[in-house]
Amino acid sequence: MIDQQMSLRGGAARLPVRPRTGRFLVLAAVFVCAACGLVYELELVALASYLIGDSVTQASVVLSVMVFAMGIGSLLAKRLRCHAAVGFGMVEAALALIGGSSALVLYASFAWLGESQYALVGFSLAIGVLIGAEIPLLMTLIQRVDRQDAGGAVADLFAADYVGALVGGLAFPFLLLPMLGQLTGALFTGAVNAAAGGALVLWVFRRDLSSRSRWLLVLANVSVIAVLATATVLVDDFERAARRAVYGDQVRVAVRTGVQEVVLTGSDRDSLGLYLDGRLRVSARDEYRYHEALVHPVMNGPRARVLILGGGDGLAAREVLRYGDVRSVTVVELDPAVTRLARTDPALSELNGHAFRDPRLTAVGADAFPWLRSGRGRYDVVISDLPDPGITASTKLYSAEFYGLVAETLAPGGRLVVHAGPLGARPQTYWTVEASMRAGGLTTRPYRVTGRYAGFAAGPDRGGGDGRKPEDWGFHLAGRGAVARPALAPRGPAPRSLADRELREGARAAARARLPGLPPSTLVHPRY
Repeated sequence: MIDQQMSLRGGAARLPVRPRTGRFLVLAAVFVCAACGLVYELELVALASYLIGDSVTQASVVLSVMVFAMGIGSLLAKRLRCHAAVGFGMVEAALALIGGSSALVLYASFAWLGESQYALVGFSLAIGVLIGAEIPLLMTLIQRVDRQDAGGAVADLFAADYVGALVGGLAFPFLLLPMLGQLTGALFTGAVNAAAGGALVLWVFRRDLSSRSRWLLVLANVSVIAVLATATVLVDDFERAARRAVYGDQVRVAVRTGVQEVVLTGSDRDSLGLYLDGRLRVSARDEYRYHEALVHPVMNGPRARVLILGGGDGLAAREVLRYGDVRSVTVVELDPAVTRLARTDPALSELNGHAFRDPRLTAVGADAFPWLRSGRGRYDVVISDLPDPGITASTKLYSAEFYGLVAETLAPGGRLVVHAGPLGARPQTYWTVEASMRAGGLTTRPYRVTGRYAGFAAGPDRGGGDGRKPEDWGFHLAGRGAVARPALAPRGPAPRSLADRELREGARAAARARLPGLPPSTLVHPRY
């Protein structure tokens, strides 16, 4: 009872080290725990953005829920101040287990249940409560090891906390992700968290613990580290099983690049599927239908120089290169790993007609927006084959400012085509793309083409998003001046499935579905 009263008044504790050393060790633990806490937070945001999409929404959910929960944790920690040492040890063990396993459970929820939003909110709440409980307990502990005024103790604690958060925030993207990946990085962080919290309490404050509390903490920390270590050993098997649950049994290539996760399924060109961050981008069953509708109408006119924005799979380039009077094709793809795969994978390179072997084609690994800003000459044809505007990272590539840059690259009589998503399923997005193109100084001609197979619609990039038959693919043909209606080039190669009649019908169908008066999307006011 006397020790508890001294704790609350800031009295000195019975320590195995000098007070100054004990104070340093407490602040070191604050530093490590803060770094681990921020890694958990960033890992939830990153994984949720990958699994669910819309990184702005996911970051807002995680941060707001976690900050709210930290307030709850601070209030709950008041009940533990009389047992600050054992309380802090148990809080850190729980935080290490929950935070370290959060990525694993979140990914499992997505793979086997098809839903990870509830798991995301649950982990944000739990981690926030435990992080919020740290500071009140650490405040009690630091005043037990070195008596000082409350203001000085708070300043020291928050300084160590903020510096630790800085280190954790930098370590996550520059060390943990590239070296260990999402799952192993979170497990490793949890083990470090458990070791730091357990070591502080079991060494510096061991004389404040009863024999029962000491053994409880030892058992809790050893169990947590053992669970995390076992999960680390099995993480590769888990990833393979989760990928089979998401992509099926025919996963041939699965690689995490610096930009995204790239997965190839299928044993040959006829069964091939290309997934980028879990979204189906290419299905061999119906890809020709999409790429013919994207490429052939815009090739009706001058076409010596062609620029493809995105399209690292080489399939749009395949259709462009069928025109013998095309002199040069430039493909600007953000992720060089995609173009490398399109060049070297036997099934994908066969599907794209070995487009990257053609001497007329040049592949550039760059973000399309700054690449256009740097000024790269004029093009007769620009093909925008980019991810869906609803994905936050792509929103700027569907903005009025972006289309203004594209307009500057068009040669006299040049044309642009943009895939704007399914008109039937997301009309507001489709017509917002057109409003943005017009705000960028372009004249537009909308058209749509229906899909044929259910396989080419598993993600939001080029279909309905639920695995059912896509209703349509919506496009906008545009130029700086008057633009002719969508039509096939009279002296061009014959498409496999597309006809002028279908393009005329698609243009009329799009005109009937127009949503007038929508404002454009801009960099400072995205509307997708």
